[in-house]
Amino acid sequence: MWFYHLERSSLGEVLPGLLEKTRERGWKAVVRATDARLLDDLDDHLWTWRDDSFLAHGRASEPNAERQPVLLTESLENPNAAQALFIVDGAELGDTESLERCFIIFDGRDEASLHGARARWKSLKEAGANLAYWKQSPEGRWEKAA
Repeated sequence: MWFYHLERSSLGEVLPGLLEKTRERGWKAVVRATDARLLDDLDDHLWTWRDDSFLAHGRASEPNAERQPVLLTESLENPNAAQALFIVDGAELGDTESLERCFIIFDGRDEASLHGARARWKSLKEAGANLAYWKQSPEGRWEKAA
């Protein structure tokens, strides 16, 4: 479980790069959120996030969800048999046993998000989960802090 503490960048700036690296590994991904509007925004953004590229993806509610390399969902299911799970917006983890990696991305500028991430870290740590904490350097690079 890797926690990503957003301090200088937005979710829209960070998530596409992480998804791209996930796809480079040959993994499929699920992006789970609690807010349908956020998923709508991410859906639009992933098609246009760079002028020379897009991230092929779909919604869990659409046909052929199991064939999507990146799937956006509010559900706890993993219909595309993803190896990577991206938790945004404080969504629930669900079953993580079949995953290679879980990314928990939270906005450190939002007090409720920060509090939720701290509580989740504590709970997972107490349960014996293998955790890593990444934060952004002043230059915007990711540094492993724990």
